[in-house]
Amino acid sequence: MGREITDFRKEEIINACERLYEHNSFKDITIKLISEETTFSRPSIYNYFQTKEEIFLALFQREYEKWIEDLQKIYNQNEKLEKEEFADVLARTIEKRVKLLKLLSMNLYDIEENSRIENLVEFKKSYGNAISMIRNLLDKFFSKMTEKEEFIFSFFPSMFGIYPYAVVTEKQKQAMKEANVPYKYYSIYEIAKMSIKNLLKI
Repeated sequence: MGREITDFRKEEIINACERLYEHNSFKDITIKLISEETTFSRPSIYNYFQTKEEIFLALFQREYEKWIEDLQKIYNQNEKLEKEEFADVLARTIEKRVKLLKLLSMNLYDIEENSRIENLVEFKKSYGNAISMIRNLLDKFFSKMTEKEEFIFSFFPSMFGIYPYAVVTEKQKQAMKEANVPYKYYSIYEIAKMSIKNLLKI
């Protein structure tokens, strides 16, 4: 089977998973359900992905690559950005990547543990490219900044918590109300920008 056909079928499987993930939780999605969204049978999926975790990992990788494209645009389209401007444009890229944030809020350990090493390596390459792109942005716009690594290794973990704080169900709101827990709801953009500004110390 040619590489082009293989890539096309992998994309069809990932797209099917993505559609299901819009309205279903990770635990409810099965390879059988994914196969029903594709043009080929469930056994055929195993020619490309051995577990549903590998399919989610591929979706994860694609979301990182889309985000990297947005980060590259910030780099290419701006000669200079002040801290406030940088926090704004970076938060805007995060606001667009709701699916990436949703995936980050899941248990990444289980997804990685149930994926073959070659799939995990490809995913880690995309993750590493995202880190490198953030580092490039900091080098370009804040060349004198001495805490770039501290920014990076605080910024990336902070992204894991954005989705559960910004995307709240009615049931969760009711529980917070009945538990008498004071809570202010912020958007993805607002949370991301606050985090970035805090890390930039502004």
